[in-house]
Amino acid sequence: MISTSRIRGILLEPRREWPAIAAEPATTAGLYAGWIAPLAAIGPIASFVGMSIFGFSVPFVGQYRIPIANGLGRAVLSYIGALVGAYVLAVVIDLLAPMFGGQSNRVSALKVAAYGSTAAWIAGIFGLFPPIAWLGLLGLYSIYLIYLGLPVLMKSPPERAGGYTAVVVVVAVLVFLVIGVCSSLVFRGAGYPGVYPR
Repeated sequence: MISTSRIRGILLEPRREWPAIAAEPATTAGLYAGWIAPLAAIGPIASFVGMSIFGFSVPFVGQYRIPIANGLGRAVLSYIGALVGAYVLAVVIDLLAPMFGGQSNRVSALKVAAYGSTAAWIAGIFGLFPPIAWLGLLGLYSIYLIYLGLPVLMKSPPERAGGYTAVVVVVAVLVFLVIGVCSSLVFRGAGYPGVYPR
């Protein structure tokens, strides 16, 4: 279950929070039900409301919005991508652990992926109001959270955490690009229309 104290802890005091996370028993199902699934929904829901309900302004052209069916389809695909992406990120973290002096453990890797992604998922709320959606860049703080979490959860030496994090981030970016491209192809194949003037 999502705990506001855990959210506050991982965002504001991650050095203290990661050891507590490491000590807690967890399962893949539990992490998905209690953390990943609810938090990963923030961005897709906010973007759907922002782009399809409120719309957005295009300079010199006017106010536009994405049709409801189109926006809902995009939100669903984005959400599925986030759920799949969290697991793929965990697999990457797990497979890379021995290369950086760490210990392979899939559940611990999923903990890093799940709790480390907290800032990115919460920053998705800025999609609710398209003119400030760029504030979603604050979600890049998740890179720092992952950097702090890898030595604690995956037992990698702290001095190798920078390289470990860099490789994880590069692979994660590639994975999410592939997921994005696949979502776009599915979306185009479904024949959804584009944006309409309000």
